[in-house]
Amino acid sequence: MNAPGFWDDQERAARVSSEHARVSRRLEGYRKLMSDYSDATELTALDGGEMEDEIAAMLVPLRTELERMQEAALFDGEYDAGDAVVTLQSGTGGTDAQDWAEMMLRMYERWASNRGFGVELLEASPGEEAGLKSTTFTVVGENAYGILKAERGKHRLVRLSPFDQAHRRHTAFSTVIVAPLLPDDAAVEIDEGDLKIDTYRAQGAGGQHVNKTDSAVRITHLPSGIVVQCQNERSQSANKQTAMRVLKARLVERAEEEREELLAKERGGSADTGFGGESIRSYVLHPYQLVKDTRTGHETGNAQAVLDGELDPFIREYLLARAAGRIV
Repeated sequence: MNAPGFWDDQERAARVSSEHARVSRRLEGYRKLMSDYSDATELTALDGGEMEDEIAAMLVPLRTELERMQEAALFDGEYDAGDAVVTLQSGTGGTDAQDWAEMMLRMYERWASNRGFGVELLEASPGEEAGLKSTTFTVVGENAYGILKAERGKHRLVRLSPFDQAHRRHTAFSTVIVAPLLPDDAAVEIDEGDLKIDTYRAQGAGGQHVNKTDSAVRITHLPSGIVVQCQNERSQSANKQTAMRVLKARLVERAEEEREELLAKERGGSADTGFGGESIRSYVLHPYQLVKDTRTGHETGNAQAVLDGELDPFIREYLLARAAGRIV
């Protein structure tokens, strides 16, 4: 970075600077981890048994940071280290599914906040009675895409429906789509003739999803059938630019899924992208409470904690299983 002429190529300089910042954060994290470990070791050696609780408390954040470093070592994909764009789509289940999509948005917002990631809502299409038909948001943070790939697929909710007058048990599904958030100048070729672009007046149900513009843009990529929307920017042109960026991300993700399927067939299996008929995770709130990942078998009876954003144990189990080859 100090070499003469480094800043002459602004695009390359920006990429190198971003990678330098990422590696510097990782190195600093390692140094802090070693320092905290050294402090705890010295305190243990000096302690005569009177500071056991204090030492145990020191080890809690140390273990958490160590787990995150071990997690980061599992990422080797081209886009894993970067940011992500996430789309939630309500599925089977009517109003319950739309309410479930909004519950999931809250869950991922809390999870991201707990990890120190940034979230920006790009689009939220309200349901007829409650909840959301779909929503798209970005997650900005180190390894965001690599981590959130673990959440791709159908998520199943079982509960007593608040929208059923008889208060019967209902099952609802929502799908999570995760794509790498690419830079604006990413080299993804898109034929303008393959696009159908619609503009519309965004309408919302109020609350936290109040729409900020009446210049919303919807882009349909005709060959793939992928539809993206943006209504959060201040102008129609800005919404179109953001929607195009999301479309590029979705096309890259589609290519990644096809590559995974091909590699899995070569190994004699099938890729676990989570978009088949089965759900990747079930959230049962009645007649008992249980959240279980169908891919790894990891489960917890504290469903409310998961809905409040405690997703890391599920994500970690999936990443470890994938790294070990238990999931293709």
